[in-house]
Amino acid sequence: MITSSHNPKLQWVRLLQSQAQARREAQAFIVEGVRLAEEALQADWEAQLVLYSEEISPRGQSVVEGFTRRGAPVEQVTPQVLKSAADTETSQGLLLVLSMRLLPQPENADFLLILDGVRDPGNLGTILRSARAAGVQAVLLPPGTADPFSPKVVRAAMGAHFRLPVLRASWDELNQELLPQVEAGLRIYLADSGEGQAYTLAEFRGPLALIVGGESQGAGGEALHLAQAKVHIPMPGGSESLNAAVAAGILLFEVLRQRQSGE
Repeated sequence: MITSSHNPKLQWVRLLQSQAQARREAQAFIVEGVRLAEEALQADWEAQLVLYSEEISPRGQSVVEGFTRRGAPVEQVTPQVLKSAADTETSQGLLLVLSMRLLPQPENADFLLILDGVRDPGNLGTILRSARAAGVQAVLLPPGTADPFSPKVVRAAMGAHFRLPVLRASWDELNQELLPQVEAGLRIYLADSGEGQAYTLAEFRGPLALIVGGESQGAGGEALHLAQAKVHIPMPGGSESLNAAVAAGILLFEVLRQRQSGE
């Protein structure tokens, strides 16, 4: 049992919790709590380290046993030591270090989401959760968006990382990748605060990529150059804009509604 918060494994966990560069170098990220750990186990995700304390529930213990059977390194720690490494107030007695595994974008994808400058981790995680629920096939993150593997993003995404391709790419890479798809019929829409067509009138049944901009300034010049059309969410109440996660959810589920209803 690990009883010291100065143990090298615990120091490594804290580094991964706090530094995006450390996560990129180690190609690893942190998951806390039973529900997310269950999602990782069900998705057959590789665990580089499993930490648990005596406070773990029977449900959590089953997750630990599942990773043990797969040969993952498992360590029991004291509740105080686990708390020193956790990013949450209540870790539920379970913390995992998982390998980053980038899921591939499906070929001939017809429902993509591009997030431009979404810097708030809670918003990014919420959008990823909504994207998975709405059937988005891949989320593309150009420079300037929050680290998708930060602890707050992972918690807010509620397991989306294990089922939804979340891919970082430069604008040049996005242009090169999307150009052949555009030539094959993909249409790129940009969510705008007031310009373009009302989102309920847009044609979302065909192959599309939707660009949603950040919380403060919206989409940047590269996104404007890439987009073929703008859509907006009418706001008769007079608000200037919506929270990025709320706006993304409205638009994503409008795509789903149109495709399911045929309207």
